[in-house]
Amino acid sequence: MTESSEAQALKRIETPLRITLAGLWAERITRAFWPFWTIAITSLAAAAFGLQDLLPIEAAWFGMVTVTLGLSWGIIHGIRAFRRPTRVEALIRLDSKLPGQPIAALRDTQAIGITDEASKAVWAAHRARMAARASGAKPVQPDLQLSSRDPFALRYVALTALVMALLFGSIWRVTSVAGLTPGGTANAAAGPAWEGWAQPPAYTGKPALYLNDQTADALTLPTGTKLQIRLYGEPGALIVSETVSGRTDAPPASQPTQDFTVTTSGKLAIEGAAGREWKIIATPDNAPSITPAAEITRDGEGRFKQKFTAKDDYGVTKGEVTIALDLAAVPRSFGLKTDPESIAPVTLDLPLPFKGSRAEIKTTLVDDLSESVLSNLPVTVTYAVTDAAGNTGTAEPLHLILPGKRFFDPLADALIEMRRDILWSRANAPASLEILKAVSNQPGDIFPDDTSYNRLKAVIKRLDAEAKTLSPKARDEIAKELWAISLMIEDGKLNNAKDRMMRAQERLAEAIRKGASPEEIQKLMDEMRDALDEYMAEEAKKNPKDPNDETSPQQNGPSITQDQIDQMLNKLQKLMEEGKTAEAAELMKQLQDLMNNMKVQQGDGTGGKGSPGKQAMKDLGNTLRDQQGLSDDSFRDLQDGQEGPGKDGKTLSERQQELRDKLQELRDGGNLPGQGGGKNAEGKQNLDDAGRAMEDAERALNDGDLPGALDKQAEAMDKMREGMRDFGEALADQDRQQGATPDGTQKTEDPQSGGPRDPLGRENGLHIGSDGNLAENKDIYKRAQELLDQIRKRSADQSRSDQERSYLNRLLDLF
Repeated sequence: MTESSEAQALKRIETPLRITLAGLWAERITRAFWPFWTIAITSLAAAAFGLQDLLPIEAAWFGMVTVTLGLSWGIIHGIRAFRRPTRVEALIRLDSKLPGQPIAALRDTQAIGITDEASKAVWAAHRARMAARASGAKPVQPDLQLSSRDPFALRYVALTALVMALLFGSIWRVTSVAGLTPGGTANAAAGPAWEGWAQPPAYTGKPALYLNDQTADALTLPTGTKLQIRLYGEPGALIVSETVSGRTDAPPASQPTQDFTVTTSGKLAIEGAAGREWKIIATPDNAPSITPAAEITRDGEGRFKQKFTAKDDYGVTKGEVTIALDLAAVPRSFGLKTDPESIAPVTLDLPLPFKGSRAEIKTTLVDDLSESVLSNLPVTVTYAVTDAAGNTGTAEPLHLILPGKRFFDPLADALIEMRRDILWSRANAPASLEILKAVSNQPGDIFPDDTSYNRLKAVIKRLDAEAKTLSPKARDEIAKELWAISLMIEDGKLNNAKDRMMRAQERLAEAIRKGASPEEIQKLMDEMRDALDEYMAEEAKKNPKDPNDETSPQQNGPSITQDQIDQMLNKLQKLMEEGKTAEAAELMKQLQDLMNNMKVQQGDGTGGKGSPGKQAMKDLGNTLRDQQGLSDDSFRDLQDGQEGPGKDGKTLSERQQELRDKLQELRDGGNLPGQGGGKNAEGKQNLDDAGRAMEDAERALNDGDLPGALDKQAEAMDKMREGMRDFGEALADQDRQQGATPDGTQKTEDPQSGGPRDPLGRENGLHIGSDGNLAENKDIYKRAQELLDQIRKRSADQSRSDQERSYLNRLLDLF
């Protein structure tokens, strides 16, 4: 390769070489002079913010001298540290980024074999390859990183300060520095004679205003806006006149620095040459308002829920609710006759959204005060909210019964009442002790296990020793133990399936008597269905059905299938949701009588337990219980303030998504009762609504909005219950249209009476699966009770014949 060829190769890399050299200049200037421009930018930002106007003249002078010395040092340091880059250094850097360093090879000369033609040919071929590589050279980017030289990132701090100064300050303020120098007054004449800024409170979200740029004659400013006025030039040439601050100790109107806050509407004027005047309209920061819903609900676990709406012109920052005993409304009977000891109000923080606007909040307060002495007693509930300005808005106190967990097992309920009496007043301890001794004297089978009985005996022993001198600490410990024992009794599982079934009936009947909430009824119904499943499974094992057995129910006594029981339970739930407590209580009594006196059979017809529609209904019930469990876990996380360990390693939102997918699968599976219209269509619509609520709950869980998730989960469960009720009615209609009872047998009816007959030949008063009896007359149950009372009275009359009394007793046994 000739020298001209080398020159041509180097000429082709001239452009990337120049760019690389320019990068070296930028790199070395940046490294040498970064302290200088950091100090300069910081000084400019401070001046734009008007720091020189706020400091005393001595401090301002000291700052100017310090900045001057700093800038001088920065220049000297930069000159000493700077080393001028050369073309050769740029060439070396460019060559280092190429494979084989071809530029250096082109500049080399052959050292040996100069006279050997073969060696010269090889050398020429090598240089040709290097020339080809060199032609592909690209500019090398400079290394402008200063991390090692500026470990505290002071250069970025300076840039951030300058940006903030340009956004919220004014570059014109820099000119006021000239006023600090000799002859500065004359020099300042070229700039503005005055400057002003209006800075609204940060929570309003409104921008700062530079008064020199405001052309309107009136300015609308929020109350609390800070006004800053700076006067330049000869003292007294300009004065500030204002009636918006209400100050009584205002400085002289000619003082160059004027800072005050807008408290009322009025006038602001800068009087003098080039002065301005504005009418200031102060908009007050109104107090926030809160409106709680009049209705407060209770779920199956005893948690109370109450919706509320809070509003504020700029946003609510805090909310709380105070729950205090309403002593005047307390029924002073039994343990409550005694005057209560000091019962402190309970204060709860209101759930507020973590992000987004708080100008209007619509959410639900969810909490559990079941263990408080206030639970299930009259209270006053007072909601209050506060905004950023410290204004407080309070709602009118609500007078209501504070919902809490209720116990439907008679023994557990008795223990809870004694616990309440002791917490109400320690003076009740001796009387409560006697009652506890009485209920545990001959326990029989009222305790589900020995553990709960032994723990209660321990409590009685301690209370017996300390009743007369019971300390607050001991009272709280005993109350805690009684609560734990009551839960064991209420939720404990009996060993015998029939006992569990009978207890489930008793608890459900007690819940209806007490007017339990739909959620509580649903929980107890689920418990009863589970107990029925276990009982019937055990009965099937003990007495397997013989397909060749043609014995009729009338020959073996009256019978009832589980499907008929399910229909009665669905009807029972519907009556409770409609508020027909009396009808529900009568239906529950009929169910108990049937279960006690009739043989329970497994259904095997089209509406039987194994039918697709029935299985789909059971799967829906399981999904509803899983949703309730997820809601319970969400509530616990809300109380703890963070998401707890996930079930099966899954987050709450992932579990919510699985439940939504499962519900959609059941909805689209085609096994739900009905034929696609009527109640079937209504049920599917309710399931669609439940799915949308689940999706909203999943989204809220992903966003960390646990209160919002709980609200949507409750909505999803309500819609699922409505859907299950619709499908239950569709299943009952399907059975009636097929002309068969739920166990697959044909109905036996008297053609004259038009209704089924009981084993004694009388028209049966209970048509399971039908609404006819319940809707026949609003006084039907009152009349039925009167008839039953009359039958009982006559059966006890010894003057009547044995045959008549026997007949009446058989009637009572059946009904």
